Amino acid sequence: MPHITEIEDLKRIYRRRVPKMFYDYCESGSWSEQTFRENSSDFDDIYLRQRVAIDMTGRSTATTLIGQDAAMPVALAPVGLTGMQHADGEIHAARAAEKFGVPYCLSTMSICSIEDVAENTSAPFWMQVYTLKDDDFMQRLFDRAKAANCSAAVITVDLQLLGQRHKDIKNGLSAPPKLTPKSVANMMTKVPWGLEMLQTKRRFFGNIVGHAKGVEDPSSLATWTAQSFDQALNWDRIREFRKMWEGPLIIKGIIDPRDALEACNVGADAIVVSNHGGRQLDGALSSIRALAPILDAVGDKIEVHLDSGVRSGQDVLKAVAMGAKGCWIGRAYVYGLGAMGEKGVSEALRVIHKELDSSMGLCGRTDINEVDRDILLIPKGFSGDWQA
Repeated sequence: MPHITEIEDLKRIYRRRVPKMFYDYCESGSWSEQTFRENSSDFDDIYLRQRVAIDMTGRSTATTLIGQDAAMPVALAPVGLTGMQHADGEIHAARAAEKFGVPYCLSTMSICSIEDVAENTSAPFWMQVYTLKDDDFMQRLFDRAKAANCSAAVITVDLQLLGQRHKDIKNGLSAPPKLTPKSVANMMTKVPWGLEMLQTKRRFFGNIVGHAKGVEDPSSLATWTAQSFDQALNWDRIREFRKMWEGPLIIKGIIDPRDALEACNVGADAIVVSNHGGRQLDGALSSIRALAPILDAVGDKIEVHLDSGVRSGQDVLKAVAMGAKGCWIGRAYVYGLGAMGEKGVSEALRVIHKELDSSMGLCGRTDINEVDRDILLIPKGFSGDWQA
């Protein structure tokens, strides 16, 4: 195995190994990709205070996320199509998360189904659901998650309307992939990926095909998807979903303090500050810039996590120091998954943990739960009230 010292090492292998349409699906945002870029680059504007002559022994990154033990304040975010990045990708990612001791969240738009992941893991995982118009499908999705012993449901609220992603349209992204002369030529250069995909039966959206009305095979999936996302979604509708699921509930896709307060009012246990990885409204604030105003608004009413742009352990440390309870990683683990399956996800987690642990120590702290804004140097105007 190549010597992996940073997430970029995994990204380079990933790019060589996976077909272009799936690499582009991961490594892109909507429209001009401003928000996609700033999700990561805005972390660079925050500096860390190095301290010396402080006992750094006995460090611990262990914490809890919605009451669940976690080896570090990190969860694997729901990412669609991970079973196209690597054969049976969701199973590989869930196994790596379980072994490392961090939560894994399965996407509704996964290739492997809820049942597939449950049968191949032993630790409870989280289930992400979209806000769809079909009540029957939604209830059965929650019921299937309960039967699979999922320990939390994650409702994504920022995908009522799809942000235009130029690369996906030009690549003809689909699952299974559309076979055009250009895509076939590219796939023929990805021999290990292709051989692994040929050996699995899981090549479609396992949570939808055969479960949603009118979707008995992949040919009818596109029509169903276009008709199912609920553009009329409101907070009363989310209250209905809250009634469908009795367990811990996380609302993902919050970027405005007013929406954070609404999430508190509907009885969510946690929110995820996220702009969908820069894949929805381009020109929106980066998640790390949006974090502080949301924390100020909700206080201790709800647990706050951060998603979008996290690529290193230092990013995790900065977000936690600002007040987030934890961070969700998507692209960072997908690089590892596409590069080398379960081992690659484990490597991504190892790299992030090492960076988090070492950086925390160099800031003079030994317990991630005691890290606060005192270790940060944040420029004026970075976050807070913005002029309307």
